[in-house]
Amino acid sequence: MSADTGTRSGSGAGFSEEERAAMRGRAAELKKEAERGRGGKAAADELDVLAKIAEMEASDRAAAERVHAIVTANAPELSPKLWYGQPAYARKGKIVCFFRSGHLDKERYSTFGFTPEAGLDDDSGLWPTSYAVSELGEEAEKALTELVKRAVG
Repeated sequence: MSADTGTRSGSGAGFSEEERAAMRGRAAELKKEAERGRGGKAAADELDVLAKIAEMEASDRAAAERVHAIVTANAPELSPKLWYGQPAYARKGKIVCFFRSGHLDKERYSTFGFTPEAGLDDDSGLWPTSYAVSELGEEAEKALTELVKRAVG
């Protein structure tokens, strides 16, 4: 991948700086998990998520704070944790949904997405797995709340 464009420049090309940073971040997360042991891990993980949200640019931070509030209120069985350096929510250690900062990803919008663990599949053979988030108005919050409830239901 080209560090400037984020696209692969040919076979044998390495990772972009953003990809390397994400991998370093994920390695650090795994190291923290291993060092913490069992006691207080959930609380420490949530503190890590809240600290990451606090570091975000104002528009991303506002959306991430609302997402965090919606997920924790409507899916208390999900545990907040960092995943590739971004806020995520897991059930039994497996990520169900996540928030990606648009600013950190160098995109014009943030993303809220679901993994296959969410089980949002439907019979149509076509369903969304992630959503662009530029702001969360009342209608968007209602839709997100319903999706989170379905994901854990």
